[in-house]
Amino acid sequence: MTTPRAIHKAFLAREQSEGVGARVRRSIGTPNLPTLSPFIMLDHFTSSPGAGFPDHPHRGQETITYMLSGSTNHEDFTGASGTIHAGDLQFMTAGRGIMHSEMPQANEDGSPAVGMQLWVDLPEKLKGCEPRYRDLRKEEIPMVRVDEGRVSVKVISGQSHGLDSVRELAYTPVWIFDVEVKPGGRLVQELPAGWNAFAYTLEGSTAFGAGSDKVTVGKYHNVIFEKEGASVAVEVGEDEKEDARFCEYPLICLTTEYDILTIILMLVLVAGLPLDQKVVQYGPFVLNSEDGVHQAMMDFQTHSNGFERAKGWRSEIGKSMAL
Repeated sequence: MTTPRAIHKAFLAREQSEGVGARVRRSIGTPNLPTLSPFIMLDHFTSSPGAGFPDHPHRGQETITYMLSGSTNHEDFTGASGTIHAGDLQFMTAGRGIMHSEMPQANEDGSPAVGMQLWVDLPEKLKGCEPRYRDLRKEEIPMVRVDEGRVSVKVISGQSHGLDSVRELAYTPVWIFDVEVKPGGRLVQELPAGWNAFAYTLEGSTAFGAGSDKVTVGKYHNVIFEKEGASVAVEVGEDEKEDARFCEYPLICLTTEYDILTIILMLVLVAGLPLDQKVVQYGPFVLNSEDGVHQAMMDFQTHSNGFERAKGWRSEIGKSMAL
């Protein structure tokens, strides 16, 4: 029997504007939680028709985008482009530099595109690597059912109850699980020792922990776990009218669909290997020193050292957006 991790703190992710016309609930990358190594930022975004994230640069991090509803078109200055749909993920390594555009597309019924984007720090020795992309389609993600079928776990990255993910998709070690817990269900997800972990709740309420340490958390909260403990315990009471769903990096869990009759509790449960390095961030640039940030800004402005192709580049998908 593993010892579940206790909750260190929990706080509400408040909504704010981001990009052009989009709304995000940012929980990592705020005064409440500036960073949680290796995680730099977590956004729960909603993008209505006409909104999005037009041309912008990155250096020094990886981004993981998980679509919950709708789709997102992507295009960058290397000529790469593509679309991820509900249930799909995109792993992007910015490395030494990338300039791209991300334009969510609403559903056919006009409802907004909804998703999660997590920024993961790169080890210092990899911040100069070439940019790359990996898409993971929902049909590629294996799933295991536990607790007599009351809990289902999609293993996006990592290991859960004897099931391994298809492949590693990020340079920095992370596990990602999309978990749904029905009323009366309970999940105990083991985590690698020493990894940082958090859960972000999307709908409904979920009980974390065990015994007298059990805490119930409502939607749009980020729950930070203590490092001590070998697992995270999650459950939904028998009398709840909502299913619970979450993810984990060695915990990132999210819901990937909506039920028109039942509100599905969605949450992201995330864990990752902490990096023993300084983090200095200025907007989309994540480096290890002030000098590194200044150099990134200079390189972008002068179209050098990884940003050569940014000179004069404009994405096709971003041209229709008035800036």
